[in-house]
Amino acid sequence: MNKVYACIDGRATTTAVIDWAAWAAQRLPAPLELLHVLERSPELPNVGDYTGAIGLGAQEVLLQQLSALDEQRGKLAQQAGREMLEAASLRAQNAGLPVPATHMRHGELVDTLLELEPELRLCVLGANHRASGPRKLHLDHHVESVIRALQRPVLVATSEHFAAPERFVVAYDASPTARKMVDMVAASPLLRGLPALIAMVGADTAEAQEQLAAAAELLRVAGFAVQTKLLPGEPEQALPELLSTQGAALLVMGAYGHSRIRQLIVGSTTTTLLRLSELPVLILR
Repeated sequence: MNKVYACIDGRATTTAVIDWAAWAAQRLPAPLELLHVLERSPELPNVGDYTGAIGLGAQEVLLQQLSALDEQRGKLAQQAGREMLEAASLRAQNAGLPVPATHMRHGELVDTLLELEPELRLCVLGANHRASGPRKLHLDHHVESVIRALQRPVLVATSEHFAAPERFVVAYDASPTARKMVDMVAASPLLRGLPALIAMVGADTAEAQEQLAAAAELLRVAGFAVQTKLLPGEPEQALPELLSTQGAALLVMGAYGHSRIRQLIVGSTTTTLLRLSELPVLILR
């Protein structure tokens, strides 16, 4: 359980995924490995029964042609995957890492990562958005599926460009999962040396201030410089507004749970914060 896997797919965030994975591998430190999954092609379309109209053998010929096209498409996908992995390996080496192992697998990304999970320390992948209408963006299904399935930390690159973080923001809600998340941050070398901001959304009460202070103390004991901020309003509005002011930063958050903050990340119907945040997101369990 000591490898950083960069999941690359050739889409817009691929170079950012490689750069984030290289950054993480150097800080942990841990070996970097590159993964490209060739997902199963959809079944051949049903060409229907036109034998009475176009001849007895026409349907068989069409199926043979479709099969040949599918085979050619598979070969091209494999060639493109190999070239992508070679380019990614070179980029990682230019970042100062030794030659990373590369893997090209057939199947589904989630299934592949579950097989690799025993040796996985951190999974890095990109959040590729798609538009369903003006100003309305949705994530592809891979991000949510991976976060739901894996019990390991996941770092999501939410933009096409990498910038080494100068600080990190912890979205905190004082739940047992959130306290465990802070403990993990304190114990890991990944973020060591970076200043921390612990942000909590809710009413400004003595209890909330005490909860923030306790979380901050955990990080200060581990050597972090820590600030805290209690934000009024709704998490889906307050947190993105805060994150937009943080410059080169990393958002750290727990996955799952019943609190409204964590439902933003992997809720049953929404991934609001991942859609709205321009900052990369580190999701811990």
